[in-house]
Amino acid sequence: MILERITSPADVKSLSREELPQLCSELRTFLVDAVSRTGGHLASNLGAVELTVALHRVYDTSQDRLVFDVGHQCYVHKALTGRRELFGTLRQLGGLAGFPKPEESVHDAFIAGHASNSVSAALGMARARTLSGAGYAVAALIGDGALTGGLAYEGLNDAGASGEPLVVILNDNGMSIDPNVGGVATHLGRLRLRPGYYRFKKGYRALLSHIPGGRRFYRFTHRLKTVLKKAIYPCSMFEDMGFTYLGPIDGHNIEQLCTTLAWAKEMDCPVLLHVHTTKGKGYAPAESQPERSHGVSPFDPSVGPDLGRAIDFSYILGHELVELAGQDRRVCAITAAMAEGTGLQEFASAWPKRFFDVGIAEGHAAAMAAGLAKQGMVPVFAVYSSFLQRSFDMLLHDIALQGLHVVLAVDRAGLVGADGPTHHGCQDVGYLTQIPGMTVLCPAGFAELKAMLRHAVAAPGPVAIRYPRGGEDRQYPAWDGEPAAILQPGTDVTLVSYGTLTDEILDAAALLLEKGVHAEVIKLHRIAPLDPALVIASVKRTRRLLVLEDCNENGSIGQQLAAALAAAGIAPEALRLKNLKNKFAPQGAVAQLRQMLGLDAGGVAEQVLEEML
Repeated sequence: MILERITSPADVKSLSREELPQLCSELRTFLVDAVSRTGGHLASNLGAVELTVALHRVYDTSQDRLVFDVGHQCYVHKALTGRRELFGTLRQLGGLAGFPKPEESVHDAFIAGHASNSVSAALGMARARTLSGAGYAVAALIGDGALTGGLAYEGLNDAGASGEPLVVILNDNGMSIDPNVGGVATHLGRLRLRPGYYRFKKGYRALLSHIPGGRRFYRFTHRLKTVLKKAIYPCSMFEDMGFTYLGPIDGHNIEQLCTTLAWAKEMDCPVLLHVHTTKGKGYAPAESQPERSHGVSPFDPSVGPDLGRAIDFSYILGHELVELAGQDRRVCAITAAMAEGTGLQEFASAWPKRFFDVGIAEGHAAAMAAGLAKQGMVPVFAVYSSFLQRSFDMLLHDIALQGLHVVLAVDRAGLVGADGPTHHGCQDVGYLTQIPGMTVLCPAGFAELKAMLRHAVAAPGPVAIRYPRGGEDRQYPAWDGEPAAILQPGTDVTLVSYGTLTDEILDAAALLLEKGVHAEVIKLHRIAPLDPALVIASVKRTRRLLVLEDCNENGSIGQQLAAALAAAGIAPEALRLKNLKNKFAPQGAVAQLRQMLGLDAGGVAEQVLEEML
């Protein structure tokens, strides 16, 4: 097998052209086998096989800077840069990351996990190269889905005007995670129909460079051609920005990719290479349903990924929202290219005119929600916690400052698992609770989520409901509207948490009871505005407090409760805030991470027994 001989990009460069198709075929087999064992991003990587091989034929990623946008398509890159043997640990605790990670390899130029920033980062690297007099090349690999985000255009606008030599590779597969929407997708569709003009241009330019006066003649004809082209048909928006536009080319034609990438790299200017690929290429289950084969759990390769919908918090949110929309015609749903992930596909089918997929543009989604709310609608923006942070200014300026009734369905709150630090939802507690007028609710089970969503849709002002990835481990009764509740009385220590971490403090209380320690368990249903009365009254009795959270300590609810106790003149004999401190959590299963960080029942009980009693 060819793949078994590949231990570094140098081995890829040493292959003959005839061996490249076989390498690509073996890589697809490898991807399906590896992802079937660990889970991960499947369709996006299958679609980028030839493109990645070509990049490693043309670039030296140990020196040249290849910046991935999002990074869902980096598996082939990792396999070709000495990490193939680590794929058994992909996305596992302490194992191979599912996204580019510079601390993992010199070949990973920049961290990735969120969309639309690659061109900006690449331009910074190109400018650093010019300022330092270095000689490395710079390329950014961005998908058409990421091109729906406004940051991508900020980067393109500046990069095109800069004149800096760099190559932006647009991997256009007509998909992000869900099918792309909007004017950009339409524009790229038109560009695909243009003839292969640049294949002729390369030969023409090479010919004139060897003729006396040829370069001067080429510059004259280039200017004349530009004037005529603009007079005949509209110019590509990328050319208007200052890029030399190449393409579109077949992203699965390895020879054409290598040739065009080499030419683009040699150009002393900003170049945009438009590559047309097929998401899920070469594996029928992924190719037939690429949007549902984006991120998958372990599966049988002979059958394909299990594409059934689990009954989880996202599903419950979406299903309940469909019913609410039937009762109130003002209710709308918004997603930023994540209808499947946030459970809104049922809503999109039931109420298509009130469903808005804005692409990977969370800031725009929040601002648009503000506009909807200002005119009397009730928008519900369902978004992952780690992506909501991209719209923080809009939450403050557009929504909260006017007290607008926007509902934020904050999915994947807290630790999320294998996607790791770029996707953990551990910052929203700190920033949401500091926004004036914001209500933040935290369900621990499905019944609570349903009740809180109904309250949020009816309540005035901005309301956020934060809930975790996955399903409920314990059933809780429907929320009664109170800010907090004592779930278990006790006299020796007060344990406080919210969301599904409530399960852990209930289990910790059971462990402590076996040791003769009676813990009072308080669940916070609402963390903003925070009502500390129940906690203050409890700590007056127990004199000891432990607050459990899977967020960073600065701005945590534990800090806010400690401040409330101090303001009330209460000095507990023991006060412990168990959280992430000032660190980013690594990748790994949620249960593993909780245990490692001491955020599970055992860690809470141990803390109480060893330090608080």
